[in-house]
Amino acid sequence: MNRGTKALFIHFFALVFFVIASLAYFYPVLQGKTIIQSDIIQYTGMAKEQNDFRKNTKEEEPYWTNSAFGGMPTYQLGAYYPHDYVKKLDRTIRFLPRPADYLFLYFVGFYILLCCLKVDYRLAIFGALAFGFSTYLIIILGVGHNAKAHAIGYLPFLLGGIILTFRKKYIWGFILTSLAMALEIGANHFQMTYYFMLLVLVLGVAYLVDAIKKKKLKHFFFSVGLLVGAVVLGIAANATSLMATKEYADWSTRGKSELTIKPDGSSRENLEGLDKEYITQYSYGIFESLNLFVPRLLGGSNNEDLGTSSKAYEYLTEQGLPRTKALEFSSALPLYWGNQPGVAAPAYIGAIIIFLFVLGLFLVKGRLKWWLLGGTLLSLFLSWGKNFGILTDFMIDYFPLYNKFRAVSSIQVILELCAPILAVMALAQIFKPSIAKSKKLTALKTSLIIVIGLGITLFIIKSVFDFTGLNDNTYQKYFGDEVMTMIKRDREAVYINDTIRSLIYVLLAGLAIWLYLKGRLKQNIVIMTLSLLVVFDLVGVDLRYVNKKDFDRQKRMTQPFQQLPMDKQIAEDSGVFRVYDPSEGLNGARTSYFHQSIGGYHAAKPAGMQDLFDFHIYRNNLRVLNMLNVKYIVQQDEEGRSYAITNPEVNGNAWFIRRLIEVKSADEEIMALDSLDVLNEAVVNTSDFSQINQFNFPKDSLANINLKEYKPNHLTYNTNNSNNGLAVFSEMYYPGDWKAYIDGKSVDHFKVNYVLRALNIPKGNHTVEFKFEPKVIETGGKITLASSILMIIMIIGGGLYSIFRLRKKEEG
Repeated sequence: MNRGTKALFIHFFALVFFVIASLAYFYPVLQGKTIIQSDIIQYTGMAKEQNDFRKNTKEEEPYWTNSAFGGMPTYQLGAYYPHDYVKKLDRTIRFLPRPADYLFLYFVGFYILLCCLKVDYRLAIFGALAFGFSTYLIIILGVGHNAKAHAIGYLPFLLGGIILTFRKKYIWGFILTSLAMALEIGANHFQMTYYFMLLVLVLGVAYLVDAIKKKKLKHFFFSVGLLVGAVVLGIAANATSLMATKEYADWSTRGKSELTIKPDGSSRENLEGLDKEYITQYSYGIFESLNLFVPRLLGGSNNEDLGTSSKAYEYLTEQGLPRTKALEFSSALPLYWGNQPGVAAPAYIGAIIIFLFVLGLFLVKGRLKWWLLGGTLLSLFLSWGKNFGILTDFMIDYFPLYNKFRAVSSIQVILELCAPILAVMALAQIFKPSIAKSKKLTALKTSLIIVIGLGITLFIIKSVFDFTGLNDNTYQKYFGDEVMTMIKRDREAVYINDTIRSLIYVLLAGLAIWLYLKGRLKQNIVIMTLSLLVVFDLVGVDLRYVNKKDFDRQKRMTQPFQQLPMDKQIAEDSGVFRVYDPSEGLNGARTSYFHQSIGGYHAAKPAGMQDLFDFHIYRNNLRVLNMLNVKYIVQQDEEGRSYAITNPEVNGNAWFIRRLIEVKSADEEIMALDSLDVLNEAVVNTSDFSQINQFNFPKDSLANINLKEYKPNHLTYNTNNSNNGLAVFSEMYYPGDWKAYIDGKSVDHFKVNYVLRALNIPKGNHTVEFKFEPKVIETGGKITLASSILMIIMIIGGGLYSIFRLRKKEEG
């Protein structure tokens, strides 16, 4: 067997092993079950109208839904785009049932990255397991952050392509980078991609410094140019989704706000991007970051299951509470006592990986160590958010696009990528014969002293903490002083137990390496031992938060919401209208699953609807509900059962008005809604629509406008009016892509009442249509097709060139 064939066999069996490992962890999928992901349940509610439309209209994509936020594009709800060959490739790669497919993606991506770094396949498998089972990467699958997991999964592929290019493997470096970039963008979580680009900047600086020292600037700049071309090609292959997302982002809460005031009348500090407090709400505490080493140092999560070993359980049973009730309480203990509003799990990367990372700082030399260390530290510092205000404020104020993303703590994914790489490279150095054994032993002893010293220090300083969290006053009101005291004792217990646990794993790993250096263990045994230790360590923590209890029948995800008598009552109304559930407010997709709603669930909400809620709806301004065509409002009776009341003053789908009120700013426009007679008046911001010159309209009492035919992307009305009139429609104004037609002829419409559409309609009987005809789909589709064809040509050309060179080499 020649070298190439042997390598193919090794890689094939590595892939098979990753398939087995992925299915082994998420084994309920083999029983036909699915993981219950809270975010995906909400997504299912949001996408219901879109999916129903697809079923009934086989060859048409709506690109708009009216079931959420009063109406929005489906660009962020899984819209299908023409010539999206990247998505087809992605589905081929992720052939396993969800969420095993994402775990498989973690493994394979990291394995390929380490192969690009010329790491032995055995260590590459070890590293893939360490990366894939990192607790944060597992927990995001448990809660349903699929887009985030998807994007993280392709980051190692992308990094591998960059490294190949700098290794002068120009052809395959270009191909892997362009493909990985296309897949990364297709994953549609730009926050993760953005954070990765910060790591690439650090990497670029390290390679530039090295190129200057070695006088290889020509190679450096050629590589950079090649990589820029690959990135552009990968981005272009997703042109449609990117252009659509950009268009929507500008219209959403992620875009520049038109308002300069807050609901209380005070001035807004940040008009572009997200509010600084919102961005940094989830900021990792500086001490809290040590849960990278000790998982439950700060309690773990808000819902820890300690079972019968809990101090709270013992106390409750002693007080006479039935064991089942006590066990129910101890299965969801609020043990987290950090400074974040709440966490689902600690971002634990493994005590052994931390130990090997420190070992790598002593053994690994050159640019690789420095960009990995630099990326780790940058990620760590930025994850501290408001706890490291100087750096975070600088990034928010001066770094492009940084203020578009919330939850700064999630930048730790870069650390979770860098740390296992350096850990693997440390082992590679341990097994390298050219490095003196004495140097290895010294590095091993120093690393053990540092890491074990850290663990001992955590024991010593334990008495400093009172184990009190941000929400303890609230818990105390519900549970009482005695139970709260027991919860604090449970926090202290897991602090101690997990610190001991981490120290044991470090000592076992250190012992295995020491025995190898002393010649008492073979390399294969050491790698296998360390792999098992890492898996036992990480999976042991992972299973606390994502396990078989999180799986249920497929129907729970495909039909996540149960129809209530209230929903059946509303469904008997055959009209087109909206429903508002105050208990859901702006955040929740249950209503969207059954009806058209003014709420929804999305990280980037329509900015106009967000403002309406903040300024009016949360303040019970019924006029705003009337103009939004909210016909039913959900209420709860004394027993908590939901029922719907009819809104008798709802305006309907469209109506003619008497008067148009002119204002000169968005601030004046939204404030005018406070006292506006929405059935007879509308307000227009003439700074945006300067062509408006008529403000009064005769209104015949017999004039009417009725919705004749409804599709989410095509609305048809019949009008009858003895005068020229101005009609207001209870539909969200979306600039550019909604086209208005009167009797088949295109006409202009404009925005009134801050979010709605208005249209001048001549007297008589007419057919009025609104069609959603997004230009970005047509333009983006052409770019996507051309880029995909070019990428295919590059892959085929690269493959043929490699075969030609191989044959030429064999003949020579």
